[in-house]
Amino acid sequence: MGIVELILLSVGLAMDAFAVSICKGLSVQKLKPRHCVTAGAYFGGFQALMPLIGWLLGTQFESIIKSVDHWIAFALLVLIGGNMVRESFGKDEESLNASFAPKVMLPLAVATSIDALAVGVTFAFLQVNIWIAILLIGVITFVISAAGVKIGNVFGAKYKSKAELAGGIILIALGIKILIEHLFF
Repeated sequence: MGIVELILLSVGLAMDAFAVSICKGLSVQKLKPRHCVTAGAYFGGFQALMPLIGWLLGTQFESIIKSVDHWIAFALLVLIGGNMVRESFGKDEESLNASFAPKVMLPLAVATSIDALAVGVTFAFLQVNIWIAILLIGVITFVISAAGVKIGNVFGAKYKSKAELAGGIILIALGIKILIEHLFF
């Protein structure tokens, strides 16, 4: 997996955190820079940590499932992406909580990074430099999440579903690319 694919993957993974960051921005009456930094740190930190955990787990099973690794990567990315696309069309309104306290942010960060855990498992089967991957995922998610808080505060929920749809499409496309490359090249 090259740098362009890793950047696209990072952006796709960051879309759930972006959507939640928009909601956090909506909830804040008087936005301060620390709100953006807090959201970026929680979401970027967990988006970087989870692929590392997934990669460590995946490397334990690499020899057992090497012959079907491309199918696993394809299935996980399409499932995650499909779920994001489905959620983008949902009418579920997320509750708006203005708190940026750890007891609020920690569950949100974990929930938005579960996809990254699954992607980390696929990294164990692909040619990926895990350190570059987690750095890109963390930094890109930090920036996108921090921007999401500001965007949510200024523009509202207008972009939430579009972000989830775009992220889902990116992950599905990467899954298809991995499968095609393995089967035909």
